[in-house]
Amino acid sequence: MKTEAVPWAEHGSNFTLGFEERAAYLAQQCSRTAVARLLLTTWTTVGTLISRVVNRARDAADGDGLDGLRLIGVDELSYRRHHEYVTVVVDHERQRVVWAAKGKSAATLKRFFEELGPERCAQLEAVTIDLSGAYIKAVTEATPEARLIFDRFHVQRLAQDALDATRRDEVRAATSEADRKALKGTRFTVLKNPWNMTDVDVLTLEQLEEVNQPIYRAYLLKESLCAILDGRQVHVARRRLTAWIEEARASDLVHFVRVAGTIEAHIDGILEYIRTRLNNGRVEGLNGKVRTITRRAFGFHSASALIAMIFLCCGGIHVTPDHAVPSFTH
Repeated sequence: MKTEAVPWAEHGSNFTLGFEERAAYLAQQCSRTAVARLLLTTWTTVGTLISRVVNRARDAADGDGLDGLRLIGVDELSYRRHHEYVTVVVDHERQRVVWAAKGKSAATLKRFFEELGPERCAQLEAVTIDLSGAYIKAVTEATPEARLIFDRFHVQRLAQDALDATRRDEVRAATSEADRKALKGTRFTVLKNPWNMTDVDVLTLEQLEEVNQPIYRAYLLKESLCAILDGRQVHVARRRLTAWIEEARASDLVHFVRVAGTIEAHIDGILEYIRTRLNNGRVEGLNGKVRTITRRAFGFHSASALIAMIFLCCGGIHVTPDHAVPSFTH
C-alpha cells in the first residue's frame, strides 16, 4: 500500500486545501461555532484546520518571520478570566504580530530573544513596553543596545491611578455629610482631559479647589505630567520631569510620592518616548482586536488555540477562500 502526495490536500489531513482555506477565512470573520455550523463539521475540527492553515502560512513565509525586526512592541494579553496570560510581540513597521507564547514572565520573553538569536537581537533599535519589571529585565539582558521606550499610556496611567486613590482616601476621611456630598461625583471630572470638560465639569473643579486641596493638588500633578509628555524637546522634558518629581514628593500625597519614585527610576525610558514618539498604541490596538476575538469565542481553554487565532487574525496571514460554492436545488 502506497501513500501518494496530491496537490489539493496536505499529508495527514482529511480535508482539501480549499476547504481548510475557507474554514480559516470564515474564522477570521466569525466564531468557531458559526464556522462549524456553516461547514457542517465540529468545533474541534475547525480549531485543527485553523492551526494547519496558520502553520502552513508561517512555513511558506521566508524564514521564521523574525527577520528584519528593528522596532518592536511587547505586551501581555489575559485570557480565561485573567488567570492566564500570553506574551505578544508586534513589529511596529509591518504592523503585525510576529511572536506569541504562553506566560508573561521574563523567562517567557527570553524565549523570543533566544529564537531571534544574537545577530538579529543586535539589529533591534527600540523596544516599546509597559513598566513590567519582568519585561524590562528580559529586554536589557538580551539587547542592551536597543532603546527601551516606556509606553506613554502606562506612564500617564500611574498619575491617573494615584489621583483616583487620593480621591478615595479623601472621601473615606470626610467627617461630615456636607464634605462627602461636595466630593460626590468628582471621580470622572478629575480624570477627564481638559478639552472634554463641560461647563458643569469646570464648575465642579472650581468648587473642588475650595473644598478639598489634596484632591485638587493631585489633579494638577496629573495634568502637569500629561503636559510634560506632550513635549518634544528631550532636554526640556528632563528638566521638567525632575521638577515634577520634586513637586510630587513635596506634596505629601502618599500615592504621588510612590509614582515619583517609579518615574525617577524609569526616566530615561520615558524620555525616549518624547524623543521618538513611539508607544504601544499599535500593540494595544492589536490586543483589542484579540480581545474581541476572545469574547466572540466566549474564551479559550488553551494558549495554543488563542495563539493560532492571534496569528490568523493579526499575523498578516491572508487566506483566499475557495469560491466554488456548490449549487442547491429546491
